Amino acid sequence: MDFTRIAATFSTLGLQPPSKLILLEAADLREAHVLPTPPDCATLITGIDSAELAAQVGSVLRAVYPKEHMLLSVTGGKKQEESVESWSSSADSLFVPPLATGASFEAFQEIVAHLRAPDGCPWDREQTHASLRTHLLEESYEALGAIDSGDTDAMREEFGDLLLQIMLNSQIANEAGDFNVNAVVKGIYDKIIRRHPHVFGEVQVDGVDGVLQNWEKLKEKERKDKKEKKGILDGVPAALPALTQAQEYQDRAARVGFDWPEIEGVLDKIREEIREVQEATEPDHVAEELGDLFFALVNLARWKKVDAESALRETNLKFKTRFAHIEAGAKKQERNLSDLSLDEMEALWQEAKKK
Repeated sequence: MDFTRIAATFSTLGLQPPSKLILLEAADLREAHVLPTPPDCATLITGIDSAELAAQVGSVLRAVYPKEHMLLSVTGGKKQEESVESWSSSADSLFVPPLATGASFEAFQEIVAHLRAPDGCPWDREQTHASLRTHLLEESYEALGAIDSGDTDAMREEFGDLLLQIMLNSQIANEAGDFNVNAVVKGIYDKIIRRHPHVFGEVQVDGVDGVLQNWEKLKEKERKDKKEKKGILDGVPAALPALTQAQEYQDRAARVGFDWPEIEGVLDKIREEIREVQEATEPDHVAEELGDLFFALVNLARWKKVDAESALRETNLKFKTRFAHIEAGAKKQERNLSDLSLDEMEALWQEAKKK
């Protein structure tokens, strides 16, 4: 689109052209899933010349903008205003006003860089990769807690806190001349394409199991190309919670064929480990056999498509809630918790289960 047509479009809209404007041809969005522009920057889309293309543009916009966000279109010299939710018409030009400042990845990158700048925040300026490690771990667990709660508002907030940790570490690396956040994004972008040839290439796979098996073959090739001496399980972080780590070990081993052919083998192994726990007498031997039993139970969870860590966390939360009911019952009776008999506690526990 030339500048004369841009000027004519904004004249019809009754607006001054914004100082920052991104121009897009609608045809370039045929295969898109999201709008490839910062949403806090104004965008002008041209050439929406069919109902099919209009529907695709609408789908792309709804993936990024709230449904009430207003759009301005020009068709045959006439202006029309519609919300993102209702818009579906072809148009000569479609003007997408920007969202509020701060709604783009670029804006977030700028504000984090400002925090680390000489005129930024003293606390942020003194942070290092090592000092942020604990915060990254804490934010990860808080994000998991939000997921477990099913609270979408909490998820949104905690994902933001987690993203801040990634951005801060990337900014620190940028200042040291190691890499920047664009290199981080480019690296994972390339890895996703490389490890999904069944989506972005010609490889055919059979369901989820086929995807995972092919994934492991690709990672094995990457290790060989890099001449790494690491094994399949060496890539599992040592700091993972034990249940998660055990399940990841088993998942990776299963992808290359090291697995029971049927679930009955897993159940037999659990029965065997229970017997060995019962027979163990020395403390070290008991601990070893209990570890084997936990590992076998994690394998059962994997076979049942259950995340073992999440399952235990949910049970922990259930226990905490029910035990709190026992404590509340003791307080209601104006008694100490330790003064309740086991039968009285059990009665309150059953009350909590009914609730």
